[in-house]
Amino acid sequence: MLTFFGRRSAFQEEQNSAFFTVGDMLVLIDCPMSSFHLIREAGPDRLTGGKTGRIYVLVTHTHGDHISGIPMLIHYCYYILHLPVTVAAPSGEVRNDLLFYFDRLEGCHPDGYSLVTAKDPALPDEDPMKTVILDVIPTKHSPELDGRCFGYHLSISGRSVIYTGDTGTLEPFLPYLNPEGGDELYTEISINRSPVHLCLTDVLDQLKHISRRGTRVYLMHMDDEAAILDAVRDTGILPALLYQSVSHKEEPTMEKESEIMLSDIFAVSEGLYAQMSRTDQGDHDEIFAHLTDLGKILAEADRASFWKWDKDSHTLWTTAATGTDRITIPDTTGLVGKALALGKVVITNDPYNDPDFNSAVDKNTGYVTKSILVMPVANIKGEYIGAYQVINKLGGDGCFHEEEDCRKLSLAAVICGLALESDVFLAESHTDKLTKLKNRMGFFADFRKSYDQVISDPARKLSLFICDIDKFKSVNDTYGHNAGDEVLKNVARIMQKNTEATDGIYRWGGEEFIMIMVDADMEKAAAKAESIRKEIEGAVCECFGYTIRHTMSFGVTEFDPEKNIEENISVADAKLYTAKESGRNRVII
Repeated sequence: MLTFFGRRSAFQEEQNSAFFTVGDMLVLIDCPMSSFHLIREAGPDRLTGGKTGRIYVLVTHTHGDHISGIPMLIHYCYYILHLPVTVAAPSGEVRNDLLFYFDRLEGCHPDGYSLVTAKDPALPDEDPMKTVILDVIPTKHSPELDGRCFGYHLSISGRSVIYTGDTGTLEPFLPYLNPEGGDELYTEISINRSPVHLCLTDVLDQLKHISRRGTRVYLMHMDDEAAILDAVRDTGILPALLYQSVSHKEEPTMEKESEIMLSDIFAVSEGLYAQMSRTDQGDHDEIFAHLTDLGKILAEADRASFWKWDKDSHTLWTTAATGTDRITIPDTTGLVGKALALGKVVITNDPYNDPDFNSAVDKNTGYVTKSILVMPVANIKGEYIGAYQVINKLGGDGCFHEEEDCRKLSLAAVICGLALESDVFLAESHTDKLTKLKNRMGFFADFRKSYDQVISDPARKLSLFICDIDKFKSVNDTYGHNAGDEVLKNVARIMQKNTEATDGIYRWGGEEFIMIMVDADMEKAAAKAESIRKEIEGAVCECFGYTIRHTMSFGVTEFDPEKNIEENISVADAKLYTAKESGRNRVII
């Protein structure tokens, strides 16, 4: 996540700007004079948690409350710190403006900085910002700067981040938001209405919807912070995380460092509490993301991830690996797999010489891993169910130490263990134990989380079919209930084999199944049903010495948004009844 030097609007003491790190590089998003003073006070090495190798500045537009500190930063880095500074302009026109500002007005030494255009194809491949800056997003702000104001779509430690800059509209940024959530939106907001800024009362409902969908919404550039935070209380919308400065007049004592860490912990805890208090969440992924942030702060690490252990499939997976999409690996691989196999903490402070370390991510992203700690996480029965991983110790000697760091990380690990146990219980309650498909409860949970959004979009279609095994009672009566169970499992396997990534398949109950197809009309859904019907008709189920053949009947419908879920299912069910009454082993549309 981004850390802000200030999240206030112009003419206030702490003006809006943020930073993050990429390896040993400090990346700033804008730099007003107030931020320059904080950077000089802290020293870049404190911000990167090690020896800073380079400073990179992303510019949104040229208002003074966003860029006034950049020339001073260039002077300071060139004459005092001897650090290279690269300034990235969002467009060629803004680049020309900045060149005039730095060269003709501020007299910055030409060897003291590089001025580039973000997303310029001419940037060298080794420039780490080529993988960080996913897109530059034009937006509308001040009429005087028409065509020269921008936001950014960034990949920060693998997490998708949308940063609006100053804007009078959210519309340009909405296409970059993941409809499934898991990303971060940093948006400016104001209490007072103006033609150049977003007014809270105008966009609050929209921000609540975005937050409920799973995007983490953070507020910045606030003109009345107290009033805004009071208005978004208990919504899951949070103020951007604020950097806690250490005055240059005093040494950064242990007490002061602890005070800063405690403030960061409280900020994450506030978000965690708000998320856990929501009644509309369908899963716990957002909670795990907050817990991952908590562990990163407690262990003073640059990155963190929480891995869940699926013992049935022998895989480890995470959706909170510093904001990445879901990553799945075999449970016998990597340092996480090693920690779970040994049942103890694994630490390496020389990962590139550790045979269990997978360096592929570093090679693809340019990230440099220097130290790793993996702590197994257990449930209340003492069974290992996942693992916490933190990467690159900040400060000190840059190494993890088992006794000290495990003591710090244990709080987050215990909470994660309890949350994961609840998560496993939730998943099990949504899963049919026999076929391993989701059950009726899982169907309704998925509908609230995903399918409702499709139905509400008039440009998209949603279809389903309900089907059941013909004369299933005779299978049980003739071959026994164990054989009937094998037939059910065989049907589930065939249906799973025929599902696409956007399809959902559920055991509705007894011998009935439902399949949901996103962006599919009646014709496409019927073709899928017919394909499955033929495969089942031609398949045999070998079990207990018997060779069992069976067929299925299908009723297909396209969702009518004017009807509720139950009414649409009733339509498909009526067609299934027709299929049964007209001879079975057929698809009725």
